[in-house]
Amino acid sequence: MPETHVPSASLRKMIAILELPSLVAGKLVAWLILPMMASLVYEVVARYLFDSPTIWAYDTTYMLAGTLFMLGSAYALRNGSHVRADFLLSALPPRWQALIDVLLYLIVYFPAMALFFWASFTYAHQSWLEHETYPQSPWMPIIYPLKTVMPVTIALLFIQGISEFLKGLWTLRHNIPFNYQGD
Repeated sequence: MPETHVPSASLRKMIAILELPSLVAGKLVAWLILPMMASLVYEVVARYLFDSPTIWAYDTTYMLAGTLFMLGSAYALRNGSHVRADFLLSALPPRWQALIDVLLYLIVYFPAMALFFWASFTYAHQSWLEHETYPQSPWMPIIYPLKTVMPVTIALLFIQGISEFLKGLWTLRHNIPFNYQGD
């Protein structure tokens, strides 16, 4: 029979603080769906009703979709929406699930996030220095703001990963899944 522990108020507060950037970013970037849809609808109407395609709608759409996808990823991690091998883990008790999570965060996730942050920061920084545009497009939009989203995303994922790691440690100790309210 598992113990009925509730995470301490200080741990819940620390987790809430760590998860705040993911929560705010996820809720804010969700609104990008509106201008993304507007540009798609505009392009479809212009192309098929007026036979006048735009040179900017495709670029705008993929930049907004890329931003939405990337900046929403930490929010997805916070909510447990990432693809996992739950069909394998679900047969294990919470303590073993947490042990696997904790080890994978330490051995794979954090080192990968550090490497990805360094690479994406360098990539974005170089793009800003060159005032890079997207040469595959006739519109040639600036691309460095989109490239900046990459290191910001990695930073958000790293912070959210710390939260997930702490929840895993708590679960490892108590053999019940971490829950803010204890229910």
